[in-house]
Amino acid sequence: MKQILILLTFSLILSCNSENKKSVTSIDKNTEQSEKPNILLIVIDDQGYADFTPFENHDKTVYTPNIQRLGKSGTVFTQAYVTAPVCSPSRAGIITGKNQFRWDKPASWGPGLPDDVKTIPEYLKEAGYHTARIGKNDLGQNFHKNDVREYPLNHGYDEFLGFSAHAHDYWANSQSIKDRTPDPYGTSALLGPLMHNMGEKSYEEGYLTDILTNESIDYLKRKHDKPFFLTLAYSSVHHLIHEVPKKYLDKYNVKEIANYDPDSLVAYGNHKKGSYSAYYDKYSRVGAINTDNLRKYYLANLNCLDDNIGRVLDALNETGLDKNTLIVFISDNGGSPLNGSNNAPLTGGKYSLWEGGIRVPMAVSWPGNIDPNSTENRYVSATDILPTLAKVAGLTITDNNIDGIDLFEPNEERLLVWKWQKTWAARKGKWKITNAKENHWKSEPSAQYIAPIRDDLTIKLFDIEADPGERNDLSAKHPKIVKELQDAYNAWCDANIARETKQNKDPKKH
Repeated sequence: MKQILILLTFSLILSCNSENKKSVTSIDKNTEQSEKPNILLIVIDDQGYADFTPFENHDKTVYTPNIQRLGKSGTVFTQAYVTAPVCSPSRAGIITGKNQFRWDKPASWGPGLPDDVKTIPEYLKEAGYHTARIGKNDLGQNFHKNDVREYPLNHGYDEFLGFSAHAHDYWANSQSIKDRTPDPYGTSALLGPLMHNMGEKSYEEGYLTDILTNESIDYLKRKHDKPFFLTLAYSSVHHLIHEVPKKYLDKYNVKEIANYDPDSLVAYGNHKKGSYSAYYDKYSRVGAINTDNLRKYYLANLNCLDDNIGRVLDALNETGLDKNTLIVFISDNGGSPLNGSNNAPLTGGKYSLWEGGIRVPMAVSWPGNIDPNSTENRYVSATDILPTLAKVAGLTITDNNIDGIDLFEPNEERLLVWKWQKTWAARKGKWKITNAKENHWKSEPSAQYIAPIRDDLTIKLFDIEADPGERNDLSAKHPKIVKELQDAYNAWCDANIARETKQNKDPKKH
């Protein structure tokens, strides 16, 4: 009952917001292009929609004053969509400005990055930027390798420090623990030294979120003889969610869980005792951590992340870089049903094309060019980041296959499409069509999760403006709109990807 009341409250408020849209001032066209802005792209992992405190109606158990400070300094986007409900394909969409299923026909976890698909850093280097990436690098293929297109130095970044995988242990960042671990690369996450340009960098001590922040601040404090583009891609708040410095655990009254050690012989499932796979899989789901404590660990992890983002913002202020630095903040997908996040009022979460999987926290700040304390309630896409950054850098994009448009000139009748494994969706105006089917695959979801009204591959139609929680399927009432949206989706697929991905035109067969 409590979850239903929360859902109804959020839905009513968002519906009212959509009717009373604040018009965001577009980027000042009189800005001196002779002094191009520095650009900081902050990408975080698996944050819940309701856990974004710049939203007026957020979960009040969340404490993130620095993320809130960032949001207040610019524009908050209440209907920002990513191109996939999981990290690898979503990040491919962000960095290329394209729907990654243009080239990844199965719409899989591993789209990779083709040689002929250009990235944000490649564009910005042409505009005279120095480019660096710190943190997570995940395009779904060729993990742990530095001689592949997916490695940052091979798609436009001048420097990289981080990891190429879905996740990295927060505490185990040294060569010594890697040497003792029977399977340092034995799961979708890894441990050990971070990749550093064409080598590695080992940290005998330290917490990963702090390390990434320290390295970013060192970068910001350098002498810069050209504008920079820094991608700071935190792995927080991805699993392992319980790995947080003790002061945050104490704040949320939750106990420490022993860090991974191969000598502990932790067992789980069919994994070898003492393997990192056993440890990771044991603690990356509801089970060994109950759902109440999972939420507490999540809040602690998010609080720690926020403090680190505050340190980055402070460094920009101390160096005077804040006056001409454009900041984009975005989560790579919706909150996970397995990490304790809260996506209210949205249905579902990571792994699915329900709103909770693809509608994410997002804010953009640029002092003197973007109005502070502003809100954009029209829908936008993460693919819009590339053309927007290219524009402020003075570039003209000639690639007609870019799916993004200017973030600050939203089109309220724009067609957005999604393809994720056997599911698909499309939105145009207030209408969204989908055959979304939930998938939280590892375990039962946490208590914050809002289950879909129907969990199958049949067609559903929603008025997203009035019903952001997708509780009222209108497909039977509006068959004409169903056909129009399905035809629009099929036409997009025909024009942009292989014909075999086209959806059957009979809605009853979905």
